[in-house]
Amino acid sequence: MSLKINHFSLLKSIPRKKHRDNLKLDNSNLPFMGKDIWTLYELSWLNKNGIPQVAVAKIEINITSANIIESKSLKIYINSFHQTKFNNHIQLLETIQFDLTKCVCGVVSIKLFNLNQIKNENISEFYGCCIDDQNIEITSYQYNPFLLINSSKKILKESLYSNLFKSNCPITQQPDWASIQIIYVGQEIDHSALLAYLISFRNHNEFHEECVERIFNDIENNCKPHELTVYARYTRRGGIDINPWRTNTLFSPCLVRMCRQ
Repeated sequence: MSLKINHFSLLKSIPRKKHRDNLKLDNSNLPFMGKDIWTLYELSWLNKNGIPQVAVAKIEINITSANIIESKSLKIYINSFHQTKFNNHIQLLETIQFDLTKCVCGVVSIKLFNLNQIKNENISEFYGCCIDDQNIEITSYQYNPFLLINSSKKILKESLYSNLFKSNCPITQQPDWASIQIIYVGQEIDHSALLAYLISFRNHNEFHEECVERIFNDIENNCKPHELTVYARYTRRGGIDINPWRTNTLFSPCLVRMCRQ
């Protein structure tokens, strides 16, 4: 029997503007472009004959949207469909897209993948140089943007990444684990300083999307690269992974699947 649920009422929106005001960013003239990419692994519903259906969904939310979605509320929203009948998967997609668009007040796209469409998916990693093996001592785990420095005036292009990033959800206080990629063109960024900076988020409370914008803003302000991209792939939690990216140049995110995803 299909349950009558007000699915939309389960979603909780978080305004982007408050956080961007804190970073002293002009919300109407942002210094970056980007999207928030969500992967939903626990999507299920009933077809018109009452037979359960399952799929994986990828959602992209443009950063010009007014709001982000609180991830726990999205999990509850998605799970609310498990006893809901739809005539076909198109009707399901239209329902989710309509609700999420209304929640974020912006552009949302969604794609559905049957399980037989996902085959031989390789576990991968970011390209570039992993900075995690720096011979440094960490004595503080409090967020500190002033750790960021350039190591020389040499201009180069680098892709750097770390798998050691951790922050905390400001709602649940649960840990958010991520791999962070930083691609830049500009004066050389000190690798040890960058690693110490990323580790300084370890006790920091902020949403995934906000952390990525903060990292972009801090690197831009302290290291002043000509071009900059910050891309995060967060560990799956509650059947969802969130993968925001921000850039001020041409960038197409590689939708790799990390070993913790």
